[in-house]
Amino acid sequence: MKQRLGSVRTAAVAVVAWGVLVGGGAAGTARAAADDGFERSAPVRLAPGVSYGEFRMALPRGTVHGHLLTIDLSAPSVSVDLLGPGAVAARAPVSELAGNRRAVGAVNGDFFNISEAQHPGVEVTGSSVGPAVSSGRDLKGPVPDGQRFGPPLPPGATTNDVLTVGYDRRARLDRLTLHGTVRGPAGAWPLRGLNQYALPEDGIGAYTSRWGQVSRERAVCGTDTNRAAGCDTDTAEVTVRNGRVVETAERPGAGVIEPGSVVLVGREAGARRLRALRPGDRVRVSHRLAAGLPGRLRCAVGGFPVLRHGRPADGLDTVAVTMRTSAGIANRGRTLYLMALDGEKGRDQTGLTVRELADLMARLGAQDALNLDGGGSSTFVTRGRDGAEQVRNHPTDGKERPVANAVGVFSGRAWSDGSDGSDGSDGGDGPRT
Repeated sequence: MKQRLGSVRTAAVAVVAWGVLVGGGAAGTARAAADDGFERSAPVRLAPGVSYGEFRMALPRGTVHGHLLTIDLSAPSVSVDLLGPGAVAARAPVSELAGNRRAVGAVNGDFFNISEAQHPGVEVTGSSVGPAVSSGRDLKGPVPDGQRFGPPLPPGATTNDVLTVGYDRRARLDRLTLHGTVRGPAGAWPLRGLNQYALPEDGIGAYTSRWGQVSRERAVCGTDTNRAAGCDTDTAEVTVRNGRVVETAERPGAGVIEPGSVVLVGREAGARRLRALRPGDRVRVSHRLAAGLPGRLRCAVGGFPVLRHGRPADGLDTVAVTMRTSAGIANRGRTLYLMALDGEKGRDQTGLTVRELADLMARLGAQDALNLDGGGSSTFVTRGRDGAEQVRNHPTDGKERPVANAVGVFSGRAWSDGSDGSDGSDGGDGPRT
């Protein structure tokens, strides 16, 4: 697969004296200095309804360089979906995820289970933190807030927070909550997890064929408030196939889960309930992700809100500076922005704080915005006229980091790589993950 890290073709640049983004005050009212500015390239159409551009912003500590996709969701040929590596518990580079689905462009998505230094010997799952919906299918639920990876959540934010795009072609910030039940001979119990790397204390979680073959042991480690807490020993696992219990175990296992089967993992009180089940018992497992807003979802990706109704969220961090990826919404959900910063070394480049990110997304035109995974995960990919994926930014690791998922953009006709108007290859939705 052909990739070009940081391939940049600068179009005509319009300079707007926007000033330094600083904490404090409402979005759009950042202080300006006469010798500070924001350079934004003229947008170049990648496909009908999809355009690409760059921007540079001078800050006292360095230059912020970013890449931006602007997506017109009302365009008939345009669609957006969550890209994944074929299993919830797996990772792949964004360029690979985009190439497999022939996306016009993509950015990395949610934070994910990236390490297990606190739990030696426990397999890292690579699974994302928040809820995930792809091609209309519920893939997973959110882990407890205390089990997440990434920067501290601002006040009021939870792992249930998501960006959604519906079949009505509108993007929204919403929350998805898992509703589920396990029904057995002794009655009904609440299902509190779906394909998650961490289960709530006393809970029961369901693992389907979409989980993959990675060990489920991580699900019983940590607590609702402390990700680093030890692994629970009061556990149980039950395999249900075609509605009947076929196997029980004391510890969470690993391996492929066959279609038609569900593996139930319980900890503490949840484990004690599962131990009452015996091979041959009839068990029914149901689950769904419930949205706070109406409408059928095409896709959803986890993160946390930084901008609502044009104003930064309260309590955003103003200290930690790193590369950022974000999704913004404008025009009552009809316009979607996908942005990632560039981490090129040796160019006096700098990242942003979360608060500065909120101000930036407002400057770019967003009314609402979600912070996605950043740092070494920040990756921005477009497809060239030759059909190859191009990594437009410079990931800070010097190469792409495999990630849990990505937000992909599709168009019925992709015809430019940002340098000319030549026709390119088809950008249809391709096979669903």
